[in-house]
Amino acid sequence: MEHSGLRSESQSFAPAGGQIKDAPRSGIGGSGASISESVARGKEAIGTAANEAMNSAGADLQSLRTDLNSLKDTVAKFVSRAGNEAGKSAREVSSNVAGQVGSVASDVVDKGAEMASAASEQAKTFASELENMARRNPLGAIAGAVVIGVLIGLLGRRN
Repeated sequence: MEHSGLRSESQSFAPAGGQIKDAPRSGIGGSGASISESVARGKEAIGTAANEAMNSAGADLQSLRTDLNSLKDTVAKFVSRAGNEAGKSAREVSSNVAGQVGSVASDVVDKGAEMASAASEQAKTFASELENMARRNPLGAIAGAVVIGVLIGLLGRRN
């Protein structure tokens, strides 16, 4: 043959099985049968290729579904972990705030106790000073008590 890339008239396209069949060489009457056989083989080859493409597409679609389900599971795990971490952070923050509030409350109680103690000490000191003044000057203490009694009596009569 002159052209090695061309097929001879007796060879047909290979069907899906990959076998090359020789077309029968008959005269003019056989060419109609040869054409119909070629068309039939072409249809069969196209059908086989279409089936293979559909099977391949189905496998790809199934692989895509599997990948999407895996991605969905991964995202669900991520969201769950993120929620757990957010909850843990919220608990830590609330614990820290509660600790700080407790600390401040404890400080307020301590300062209140100190103030009460100081007021009690000052009242005791004032009472002892009045007692000492009354011992040094008994007439002045009696006069002061009378004046205070009169003032209280006047205030009581107005109301």
